[in-house]
Amino acid sequence: MTEMILTTSADLSTSANGPARRFLDHWLSNLGSDRTRETYGQGLREWMDFTSSGSVEDGVALLFTLGPMKANALVYDFRRSLVEKDVAPSTVNARLTAIRSLVKHASALGVIGWTLNVPGLKIESYRDTTGPGRRAVRAAVETLQDRGDAKGKRDVAIVRLLHDLALRRGEVIRLDVEDLDLEAGTVAIIGKGRTEKVRYTLPDPTKAALADWMEARGPEPGPLFTNFNRAGRRGRLSPRAVNYIMEKLSKEIGATLRPHGLRHTSITQALDATNGDVRAVQKFSRHRDLRTLTIYDDNRQDFHGQVARLVAV
Repeated sequence: MTEMILTTSADLSTSANGPARRFLDHWLSNLGSDRTRETYGQGLREWMDFTSSGSVEDGVALLFTLGPMKANALVYDFRRSLVEKDVAPSTVNARLTAIRSLVKHASALGVIGWTLNVPGLKIESYRDTTGPGRRAVRAAVETLQDRGDAKGKRDVAIVRLLHDLALRRGEVIRLDVEDLDLEAGTVAIIGKGRTEKVRYTLPDPTKAALADWMEARGPEPGPLFTNFNRAGRRGRLSPRAVNYIMEKLSKEIGATLRPHGLRHTSITQALDATNGDVRAVQKFSRHRDLRTLTIYDDNRQDFHGQVARLVAV
């Protein structure tokens, strides 16, 4: 790494084994988790597309050779381009975080002598935290169970993990067979912002759904949830594939299902079941900030509506 650290922005060769590639490898290796590396990598790929660079290395070299004023201006333009494409604010901010992290790392190593000052977008607090509701979740499970085929068994297991354990979409698709212990009735999850797996107990219906899927899937190691293609090859389900599953299922049951909406319903039900014990539900939902749970609780009890009824004339 000594050669890379001594590299200046003017020396950033974009060859496959050049300083830009070694710098990128060093930056990625110092990120906290595989999930972070995946998310930041996607940010760089979108930056590459925006700048019409031939490779990620080219995009990095371009950014570093612009200097602080032009670099900040171009990143502002990058942010605007994402907004114009109706990219979700949280995703826009994730892309900017990746670019800022890259530049900060280069500055710390002396590759450049400046940092970025482009702020993220303001994100409004949760408005609708109820999700599709328990009735819709039951309808989804029953519809999938009626199919009786391998895809139906897979999708039941996915729906149950998203709802019964309030897992995030990314947490579900990153699961491997080795993370599931049906005998012990547990599943090991790498939570958002975490680097180590934590085992969680499976409710009986969730365990049964996973057992059905494993019987259809087979015991071979690899991704727990795989796609089905005509060539017989199975790869890990992508986020887009899970969204498609939910969209198709929504049309069948006549209700809107989204992966995070299932989590919303689960957390709202957990607050109902615990009589608003936000501390207990925080353990269940794995939110780091307790204030997020108070938003769920406020929405659940509709304090705004209660007061509005009192003041209405």
